[in-house]
Formats: sequence, C-alpha cells, structure tokens
Amino acid sequence: MDSIIIIFLTAIIALFAGMSANPLRPLIISIIGLLAAAILFLFQGQYQSPFVKYNILNFGKDELRFSLLCIGLTLTILIAGFDKVRKQKSNAADIMSLLMFSLCGALILIGFSDLSMFFLGLEILSIPLYVLAGSNKENLSSAEAAVKYFFTGSFFTCFLLLGIAFIYGATGTFDLQVMQQLISEGVYSRALLLVGVFLIAASLLFKVGAVPFHFWGPDVYQGSPDNVTAFMASVVKIAMLFTFYKFFSTIFADLFSFWSGLVYIAIVLSLFIGYLGALKQQYYKRLVAYSSITHSAFALFALLNNQSAAAADLFIFTIGYGFSVVALITVSMAGLNEEDKISNLKGIGRKYPIVGMLFVFALLSLTGIPPFTGFFGKTLLFYNVFTAYPLLVLFGLISTAIGGYFYLNLIFTSFSSDATATTIRLKTTHQLVLLLCGFFILSGWLIMLLPA
Repeated sequence: MDSIIIIFLTAIIALFAGMSANPLRPLIISIIGLLAAAILFLFQGQYQSPFVKYNILNFGKDELRFSLLCIGLTLTILIAGFDKVRKQKSNAADIMSLLMFSLCGALILIGFSDLSMFFLGLEILSIPLYVLAGSNKENLSSAEAAVKYFFTGSFFTCFLLLGIAFIYGATGTFDLQVMQQLISEGVYSRALLLVGVFLIAASLLFKVGAVPFHFWGPDVYQGSPDNVTAFMASVVKIAMLFTFYKFFSTIFADLFSFWSGLVYIAIVLSLFIGYLGALKQQYYKRLVAYSSITHSAFALFALLNNQSAAAADLFIFTIGYGFSVVALITVSMAGLNEEDKISNLKGIGRKYPIVGMLFVFALLSLTGIPPFTGFFGKTLLFYNVFTAYPLLVLFGLISTAIGGYFYLNLIFTSFSSDATATTIRLKTTHQLVLLLCGFFILSGWLIMLLPA
C-alpha cells in the first residue's frame, strides 16, 4: 500500500508542478515517484509500514512481480511519450498525472483482497483512461475513442457490479480468502454464485479485449494518443490479465468445470479473430489492437493450467508482450504521422538500422521466435496445458503461424527499398526507451533463471 500512496502523492505533486508550464518538471517528479514506489516494493517486509494494520491489499510474490512490471512499463511510456506531451504545455502535467492515477488503480487490481477494493481499483484504473483517450483535441477520432470507451466500459461495469452482488449474495462476504474457503467447502448458494461468476467473466473478458467483447479495442486504440494506446495495450491489459488469473485460478478454482468451457471458447475465438482481423489493416494502431486480442488469448492459457507455476509463466509472457508493444508504439511516435498508416513504415528499417533492428526484435518476440522473451513465455503457456488441451495448443500454433505472416510483412515493409522513406524524429527519450525494451525482449532466458 505504501507504494500506491507514493505514486498517488507523486501524481498530485506533478499535477501542481504543471502550473510552471515546464513539462520537464512533472516528468522528473513522476520518474522519481515511480522509482521510489518500485524500491518500496522491493524492500517490502523489511521495514514497518504505517499501514500494516490494513489488510485490504495483499502483495505476495506474484503480486510483487506484476506490480514492478506495471511500474516499469509506465516509466518507459512516460519517457517515450514526453516528446509529444511537452508540445501540449498546458496539458502535459495533466496527462502524466492521469497515467499515474490509472497506474494506482492497476496496482490495486493486482493486490486486492476483497471485492470492494477490486471495484475501487477498477474505477481508479478506468476513469482517467476515459479522459486520456480523448485528450488529443486536434483529432476527432480521439473524441470518438473516448466516447466509445466510456459507454462500453460503463456498460460492462454494470455487469461487474451485478456479478459482485450475486457473489456476495451467494457467499455473504467480500473477503477473498473467506470466499475461497466457503466455495471449497460447498457453503454457498450455487445458482447465485454461478451467475455471479459468469458476469465477472464477461466483464473481465471485456477488460482484456478478448472475443466476444473485443469490439471496442481497434477504434479506441486508433483514436487515443500514442502514449495512452501504449498504456492501455500494456499496463492495463497486464493488470487485468493478472486479475482474471487471480479470480479464476484461485478464488473460483473449485468451479473449474463450470467456467473452463467458457474460457476455452473465448480463447479459441480470440486466437483467430484477432490475427485474421489484423491481416487487412492499413492503420498501425488498429493492427496493434487486433494483435492484442490474440495475445489476450495466449495469456488466458494460464487459467487452464492448474499448476502453481502458471503465474510465473504468465509473468514471463507479459514481460515479452508488454515491452514489445511499448517498442512498437515508440516507433510509431517517432516515425508515423497523424494518419498512422502502415505504409509510412516503408524503408524505415533500411534508413535507420538500429530502429529497424529493435522493431524486428519486438515483432519476432510477439511471434514467439527464439531467443526472444515472447518465445519463452508462449512456450511455457503451451507446454503446461498440452496434456489436458492438445487441440487448444494446436489452435495456438496455427494462430501463431497466421500472426507470423503479417508480422513478417511488417518487417519486409520496414526494410523495403524506398527513397522516400519517412524521416524519423528520433529523440533521446525514444532511443532510451527502445534500448530498455530491447533489453527485456532479449532477456527471457535470464528471467527464467530467477528463483520461482
């Protein structure tokens, strides 16, 4: 909890620092706050927290890993997006602070220990994003993205609240540990609980952008500013995927026979609709959105794995996915104009070899090619469900082949011979972020050596 409070206070300070009309100040303040929060997480349990008596949040080993990942990704996104944000001097601090507030919600979703904190975290995560999606006032599609995201998000929040009400009615508690114990002992109203679980599953499928609740993703990703798209595609998705895992692999684990079929169908549909929808896309961020749909399906393999190592597999996969997406959006920030057309990538890799190399690394990691982190994460997820779901793994391999086809097309486009290749305004911030992303994209083997 200490880290969340630090981030929240940092966001407020950065907001007031924006009154100086110097965008660099709120950025520096935000970076210091994020680093301080990460340090507090690392030293958790080695000092006496003033909030130790409050048990509404619980950050165990898995929660700690995902929290540090979300903080690290937010840090890279703030740095990558600074070049564009600083042009909006009057709004720069607002945008940075709202991203930090949303991060607070993501961390609450990772560490929540009762349903009331779960709902609070979800709203803290979502409300700043409704504003951020429409923060590009010069682009009408940004306003459209904000409206679509707000109405669809609010609609599914109603489903979520109804699901929470049914679960409370079935178990008589908001506390997750008590709830899990009651479910394992069979002390609950079965009809109410199953309806509640179904509604929670539908809401979380929407939040992770999986089929059949994926329809908002392409429009919202395309219309939102680049840094907001990167945040939604990485931090928000990772927090929601871990929340999904936390609910269904722990709290509702004894109801596996009920919800596993629903998740199985969602995975199969997402594996193919995501990549097939990406094949004919002409806009870069729409392609990222459709790719994100399929990667949600890959991540949901962890729910069907009843081994204790499933969270570690999901963590490695999300590292590869998160930093690859941030790298791709950073290339977009540097090289694509407001039209966001994929054709504008022509010749970029040939003209700027280092950018092209990191661009290729990110795409190959998303494809699942060794020795990149995405390969290790995807292989672990496939391997640990193969015995129980061999056909699902086959579908995953077919989907991977489809994704490899259009990822290779992007690589060929970026390295094509084109004398009119787009000129990249590659700032120092972009170079730093691409190098950081490249390190994590290549360090999957090192991450696997860390103690479980």
